[in-house]
Amino acid sequence: MATVWTQQGSREEGSSRRNLLGWGLMIILLLSLILVFSVLLFYTFHTCGPRPCESPVCLELVASYLTTGNASALPCTDFFSFVCGNLMSGWTKESRNILQVLKEKNQNRLRKILEASAPWPPDSEEEKTVRFYKACMDTDAIDASGAEPLIQVIEELGGWRISGNWTLPDFNHTLKLLMSQYGSFPFFKAYLRPQPSPPHLPVIQIDQPEFQMPFRPDQKNYPEILRAYLSYLQQLGTLLGGDEKVVLEHASVSISTTSKLLLAAKPLDQRKQEGKLFQETTIAQLQEMAPSIDWLSCLRAMFSPVTLSPSQPIMVHDLEYIRGMSQVIGQTPKSRNDYLQSHMILGLVSMLIPALDSHFQNAQRNLSQKLQELTGQSPITIPRWKKCIEQTGNFFEPTLGAMFVQETFSHGGRDAATQLFSEIQNALSRHLKKLRWIDEGSRREAQTKLSKMKVEMGAPEEVLKPDPAKQDYQDINFGPSFLQTFLSCSRSLRERTMRGFLGPPYSHSWKVSPWEVNAYYSMSDNVAVFPAGLLQPPFFHPGYPSAVNFGAAGSVMAHELMHIFDQYLVPGGCPACDMPGLHGELLCLQQHYESFSLPAGSTFNSSHALLENAADMGAVVIAMQAYRKWQQKHKGETILPSLGLSPYQLFYQSYGQVMCGTPNLQDAQDLHSPPILRVHGPLSNTPTFARYFNCPKGTPMNPGKHCQLW
Repeated sequence: MATVWTQQGSREEGSSRRNLLGWGLMIILLLSLILVFSVLLFYTFHTCGPRPCESPVCLELVASYLTTGNASALPCTDFFSFVCGNLMSGWTKESRNILQVLKEKNQNRLRKILEASAPWPPDSEEEKTVRFYKACMDTDAIDASGAEPLIQVIEELGGWRISGNWTLPDFNHTLKLLMSQYGSFPFFKAYLRPQPSPPHLPVIQIDQPEFQMPFRPDQKNYPEILRAYLSYLQQLGTLLGGDEKVVLEHASVSISTTSKLLLAAKPLDQRKQEGKLFQETTIAQLQEMAPSIDWLSCLRAMFSPVTLSPSQPIMVHDLEYIRGMSQVIGQTPKSRNDYLQSHMILGLVSMLIPALDSHFQNAQRNLSQKLQELTGQSPITIPRWKKCIEQTGNFFEPTLGAMFVQETFSHGGRDAATQLFSEIQNALSRHLKKLRWIDEGSRREAQTKLSKMKVEMGAPEEVLKPDPAKQDYQDINFGPSFLQTFLSCSRSLRERTMRGFLGPPYSHSWKVSPWEVNAYYSMSDNVAVFPAGLLQPPFFHPGYPSAVNFGAAGSVMAHELMHIFDQYLVPGGCPACDMPGLHGELLCLQQHYESFSLPAGSTFNSSHALLENAADMGAVVIAMQAYRKWQQKHKGETILPSLGLSPYQLFYQSYGQVMCGTPNLQDAQDLHSPPILRVHGPLSNTPTFARYFNCPKGTPMNPGKHCQLW
């Protein structure tokens, strides 16, 4: 028995030793696997994680961010200062937001293009564009021509008493010539615009003119303003050879006429409140209401070769003004029509000053400086090259736009921007299904509008793909004086505009030039427009980290798309929606923005900016969702070196950059909130912002309570 037990025990000890050895080997193997796995994780993290982008465009962007931002500011307390603080300390009134800085860069790009010594083919569109700009810049030649080219124009209009060489003119004949041949509208403005609803047929519109003296009697320092204008008109008359006493008499009557016209005109805001933006009538009815104007004759001359009859429908924007304007004209005896003639010619001279010699330029500059002083504005001097670029853009916009796009916005850039928009559009489509306050019918309507939306990126199609057979500038004559060239370009532009309305069926017409920085959404056409001038560094570049492009350009795109919902957010716009829920969220949004304190001198009306605030709030949500979805589908994301920001933090940094601007200078006509609120308002309502920047609950950028509109 003992032997049996001993043998069995020995076998058990051997088995135990073997088990211990096996376990040891397993532990060693496991530790080895853990070590290898850790090495692999380390390698994977450092090779497959976000890599720094060190290309020239990225390094330039890093330098911009470091220059603009204030690293000493706490992002959870004041993210606006964190992103824009250093820029604000050196800000000037001439460039009070980051978009205006970009606009300035684009103007310099245009200047470089126009002043380059590129050998364009003779009489090509590009050659004429450059030739016009250089003629505008040739101030020596313009000064050498003096006032003689303008005197010839006045004589063609029948002259005026100021010069002493004139005949009693027919008022309506002069008015007809000014409107049709010179594009001058001393008493009313007439133009063609498509109707807002399909089929968008063009209709004649009658509106107030652009007053040479847009100041009313209740304006501060009004007597001094009148004296400044009187002095200005006296200078114009004497430069044209007029007798001082006659000039003073006619200038005084002209100012009195303008004052009467201004009193008859209602401000646009007042007309909106009264619901009197426009009224449909006919030429015959307008003739009865305002008999001082020969409406049919003037409009036929203006819109030739369109066939017009007394029954032609037209749209009048301020009917009360048109009646008052007719009374002002009718109160002038026909024997003193020379006063009306002088008033119209003085207005024409003011309009043509950009094409006149330095004496006229100085007179207008002195007036501007005096008015800025009287109205409390800082004096702004616009250099000659900027004025010439503006004129070149007015007359040669398609060609100058094509030249700008070719120089600054490659096919790759356009494709990348279009793909970015598609990502934003898809993100909004997905998010639309989650909105709680919208009813199913409105949801489907918005979804349809979103899916059928057209996007125009960079420039209009006719600029990107010009028709070789189209000859836009063949009727432009470069005369011996710049004024003659200017007038020829002006007539050519009016004729091209008319041909556009009489040509193929209506298509969306851009409201901005390709080099401008303003994106917009046209609700009537369901078109989103993003000009090439906006899709430039520091907001967009194909070589940027995607976080930058989604946070900056992507948020701008999302903002425009959010305007699809404007019709549902206005009172009574969505009766089938969950009205208590919607009203509660809109009230939350308004109170959220009102909770922020603004710098001294800032003005802000939260209800005035409600729709834009809602679009800002939604834009951040949608752009971030689009970026996160993009990250799930793509690898190889990069970051910017030296900033210490993760991709998600970089997204919000880039969003803030778009909004940088002087917080206490808000344009009264601007429907957006001040820049500081466009940063703090949406981001403090975004839980993901607080999470990625580790903002404790209760800090200004993580207040805890969030509105749930989107």
